Amino acid sequence: MTSEHFDVIVIGGGPGGYAAALYGASAGLNIALIEKNKIGGTCLNVGCIPAKELLETAAVSRTVAHAGDFGIKADALGLDWAKTLSRKQAIVDQLVGGLTGLLKGRKITVYDGVGVLRSDHRTVAIGGGSSGDVEIGADRVVLAAGSVPRSLNGFPIDERRIVTSDELLSIPELPASAIVIGGGAIGCEFASMMSDLGTEVTILEYAPKILPGCDADVTRVVERSFAKRGIEIKTGVAVQSQTTSDDGVTVTYGDGETVTAETVVMSVGRRPASETLGLEATDVGIDERGFIVVDEYCRTSVPGVWAVGDVIDTAQLAHVGFAEGILAITDILGEAAIPVDYDKVPWCIYCHPEVAFAGHSEESAKAAGFDVVVSKHRFTGNGRAMIVGQTEGLVKIIAERQADGTGGRILGVHMVGPWVTEQLGQGYLAVNWEATVDEVAHFIQPHPTMSELFGESVLALTGRSLHG
Repeated sequence: MTSEHFDVIVIGGGPGGYAAALYGASAGLNIALIEKNKIGGTCLNVGCIPAKELLETAAVSRTVAHAGDFGIKADALGLDWAKTLSRKQAIVDQLVGGLTGLLKGRKITVYDGVGVLRSDHRTVAIGGGSSGDVEIGADRVVLAAGSVPRSLNGFPIDERRIVTSDELLSIPELPASAIVIGGGAIGCEFASMMSDLGTEVTILEYAPKILPGCDADVTRVVERSFAKRGIEIKTGVAVQSQTTSDDGVTVTYGDGETVTAETVVMSVGRRPASETLGLEATDVGIDERGFIVVDEYCRTSVPGVWAVGDVIDTAQLAHVGFAEGILAITDILGEAAIPVDYDKVPWCIYCHPEVAFAGHSEESAKAAGFDVVVSKHRFTGNGRAMIVGQTEGLVKIIAERQADGTGGRILGVHMVGPWVTEQLGQGYLAVNWEATVDEVAHFIQPHPTMSELFGESVLALTGRSLHG
């Protein structure tokens, strides 16, 4: 056993953890970072980055399939899945290498192993990795152990028949058919990707609609697109059991209905990995679902201990983890920390068509007691969308209704369609800066761009408009 002392120990090298480490080191703090698997966590290794690479493969496949519409002769369309996986892994490895180099450049001490918080709340024992059995101390500790995929009872995870996102992202070959259990963001991304690459897909979702939490108009666009591409959607159904054979898996759901496919993809959310931290021997509070309890500054019930990322009960998004890591370090430094406004964080879903939003949906705004006015404009009339051949979708703005019926403060921006994950920025800023319709309508949108649709939608809420 050896002992070193740091200003801050961060347990977990995912987005929340490495953001805290990098931000703290840039402020001059002496940081130790502990990671039991690979630097970058779920997001970089078995989450955001590899999933979006496979979705981009699907996008390229769609482009080639429609090349004839542009006068390009591309008759031989095929998929080299091994090449796809190789490219995916090369991108992941390059990013992991870059992040590792950045941590080294900031003089952050990285330990490989599992970090366990001791009862004094200032000492962390490390073991099970290449760093050996080490005990280190710090003035402050940030817990960022991340999360792991959930499954359902009776659905044992293997490498082929029943998989989670971890296994699907490296599956040796795509199945001819798949059942996706869970129609949230992750489930819809996987369903979209597999369908575009030739898999017959069925989605089973317990909620009344897929993409729960998304604005209803946005969800309808995705549902119509999925249906046109042959993706079967069953909503409002509970999954009951499964039977696995040599040929595939039969899932029983609803009122005894069944569906059979080669592979089942479990997309029923993620649970916090707090059990790895040894918190039962500490005074750090945990709720009944395993989430570490924190206040608005990510402080736990123990002074000097913070928790960020998927291990706390907030939106399980990498960029939220980044923000929480920065918040915790800002608080540790004694600076004026601004809590994350979780009601207004940006959301991006990379299925086809893409979904992006920030702030209230029409439904949630009304439920919160707002009198609202709404503007919707579709990509069918947008010149740039027509040029690239992707006109599915719309932009929807929700604003407070003023006495004259025009829009006041912008409460929510919801987009579905081509490249909307890259267009949300100005909508996110409008919502978070509590901008009004009149203020945003003054901004000039470049032409021809997809972003013109946002400008048109806002302008219409002033009571005057150009094209719609």
